[in-house]
Amino acid sequence: MKSLSRSAPVRRALAFLISGYLRLVLRTNRWTFDGAENFAPHRRGAPAVCAFWHEFLPLMPALRMLARRAPDYTAAPIHTLVSQHRDGRLIGQIVRSFGIEPVHGSSSRGGAAGLRRLLDLLRGGAMIGITPDGPRGPRRQAAPGMAQLAALAQVPILPCAIRTSRRIALNSWDRMAIPLPFGRGVVVCGPTISVPREAWRDSLPLIAAAMNAAADRADRLCADPVL
Repeated sequence: MKSLSRSAPVRRALAFLISGYLRLVLRTNRWTFDGAENFAPHRRGAPAVCAFWHEFLPLMPALRMLARRAPDYTAAPIHTLVSQHRDGRLIGQIVRSFGIEPVHGSSSRGGAAGLRRLLDLLRGGAMIGITPDGPRGPRRQAAPGMAQLAALAQVPILPCAIRTSRRIALNSWDRMAIPLPFGRGVVVCGPTISVPREAWRDSLPLIAAAMNAAADRADRLCADPVL
């Protein structure tokens, strides 16, 4: 599989198949937007950092899907940071098919350049989606880069979580769940968190707690048994 994933044609084929499956999931689940009022200013063009735990990464396009249903949606650009590794390139191809533009960089390769690019995008009015415990964990521990980014750009952090009632739990470091079609889905957006420029480190526990609260609420709202 590692040898195959080095092939650009194979990555394109995998991206096509995975994107098609995710579209099936998005279209066949009955979706609820919990905390839509928290997201409302940002669908109208206010920049923000949308923070997801890595386990919710497959369903990130659901946020854009629900936001686009609002009559006042401004189609503001959405970007997300992905690794420069071949897995990141695959993820980038998938999210681009849903109108989310990847910015390549990670803590190990290209991180500084990626964060500078995200900072420029936020200052230009874009929205950014970040999984601060990815790509390797530890699970649900936020790396400091997200708080620094929000502090420098002076934009809020919007804690988010996405869950489907029908899913398969993986035995991976992040306990990612593969969403299944024909169930219920929920997008949760908690109240935004302002990050002070000089005391951004003090915000890290608050950010993690808010992201955990969003995740717990998504689980409660999709409490059907996990397969």
